[in-house]
Amino acid sequence: MRKTKFLPWIIFIFMMAIASKMNAQEKAQVQVISKPLDTDMMVRIAEIEILPEYLEEYKAILKEESSESVKIEPGVICIFPMYQKENPTQIRLVEIYASKAAYQAHIQSPHFQHYKTATLKMVKSLKLIEMGTIDSESMQEIFKKLK
Repeated sequence: MRKTKFLPWIIFIFMMAIASKMNAQEKAQVQVISKPLDTDMMVRIAEIEILPEYLEEYKAILKEESSESVKIEPGVICIFPMYQKENPTQIRLVEIYASKAAYQAHIQSPHFQHYKTATLKMVKSLKLIEMGTIDSESMQEIFKKLK
């Protein structure tokens, strides 16, 4: 329950970091997010355990894939990778897609396919947890702060 309260702040901090690096054209594309959220929106938490000998290589590949996805895929609202400080092989991702169709397009993208095939031997376990939003209106406020 405690983790749920911090999720909007994690997303907000991540999006603010991205916004600070965007040019005017990229910021204009973010405006799309401010429209009402699609009821088909997908929110998920991925719990991934990485084999220790592959940790640094895995993080580099994940960083590239998540960054590329958010930059070039309009339906990928957020892919926010993080790790447990006390156990860095425990990776967590907050993923937000505009719709199920956007997610399907994402998993077909070349950068995701590269990530999936390049990291297959590195992943000890993977658990995908589908989430429902309790207050999607507040989520919209987070993204409005990017303007």
